[in-house]
Amino acid sequence: MKYIFTLALMILSINHLSAINKNFINKLSTEKVILLANPTVRNIEIIDFLIRKNIFNICTSDVKFIGVYLKGQSYDFSQSQDYIEKENHDWLSLFAIDQQINLDEVFQVNACTEIFRDLFNRSSGVIFFGGPDIQPEMYGEGNLYSEVTDPMRHIFEVSFAFHLVGGSRNPGFIPFLSERPDYLVTGFCLGMQTMNVAAGGTLWQDIPAQVYGKNNPEETVMTDRENIHRNYWQLLHKDEQLMSINLHWVKFTKHPFFGKMVKAGKNDRPRAYSSHHQSVKDIGMGYAVTALSPDGKIIEGFAHNRYPHVFAVQFHPEVPALYENREQLKFEPGDKPSTMHRIIGRKGVRFHKNYWKLITGIVNTY
Repeated sequence: MKYIFTLALMILSINHLSAINKNFINKLSTEKVILLANPTVRNIEIIDFLIRKNIFNICTSDVKFIGVYLKGQSYDFSQSQDYIEKENHDWLSLFAIDQQINLDEVFQVNACTEIFRDLFNRSSGVIFFGGPDIQPEMYGEGNLYSEVTDPMRHIFEVSFAFHLVGGSRNPGFIPFLSERPDYLVTGFCLGMQTMNVAAGGTLWQDIPAQVYGKNNPEETVMTDRENIHRNYWQLLHKDEQLMSINLHWVKFTKHPFFGKMVKAGKNDRPRAYSSHHQSVKDIGMGYAVTALSPDGKIIEGFAHNRYPHVFAVQFHPEVPALYENREQLKFEPGDKPSTMHRIIGRKGVRFHKNYWKLITGIVNTY
């Protein structure tokens, strides 16, 4: 299994499942392959950092990664290929999918279904990363506050997540995980929103406007600081030390996920990296809420009721600055600058490491 990636470092396009691509897929291990959706340079750097620091504590001689994406996404993935070659990351390959999916085909069998199936059959899990807004048409709404910059990415990732877990927009569809319930599906921020929309859920298109009735940055910064989900002060003051995010605390629900799986105390209030203006509104089919914002108005985490390794969080446990002292930053103009690492404190760092310990354990024991 150690040498299954003889075609590593090549970008492969699937064109009607040609023979070469069938051969590539057939080389994948059924036990130790993790898919990375949207493998930008930044996302690759994040995974590399987590592995090198033993936070995502896996051995790249045993676990391989495939970055999957749809041709037509807005990002130039040749940058990722150049980065992989420059860094000699022989544990990572890129896999470009050539088929196209229309918006009305997302929640049904489509041109990518067979490819999704093959990737699922020969991998152990998938990670969905953060990013820009999903087009509201996908969850049955008109565009009120969304800034959609990469529509093909969302069509691809939502459809893939739907094929894996299923959803209420096509309840008759039998999801792939019904065959392998222990498969890992997880996401951060947009990744959680993607999983929710795939399951039939909806989103708040703009938290300040729709949840708090705030119409501009001046009004938004007057919201209780712990319930601001990205930093709007940077829009009001020219100060290079103002962070673009917030580090607010989250609280856990009575759901056992964080207590049982992450080993967090029921009264723990870890600070988390928050950078979003959208979030889960109506929860998708099969999910239960695991964490909330301090005021309880924003869903910060959920887990699937049927599949034990399907879960996601609205915050960002993957950000390297949480794990080591980096830039000195501040949230409000009058704050004393500090690193994110110091702001979340030892308990916060331990919480985030335990979250990755859970993911690591799933991957290593699958």
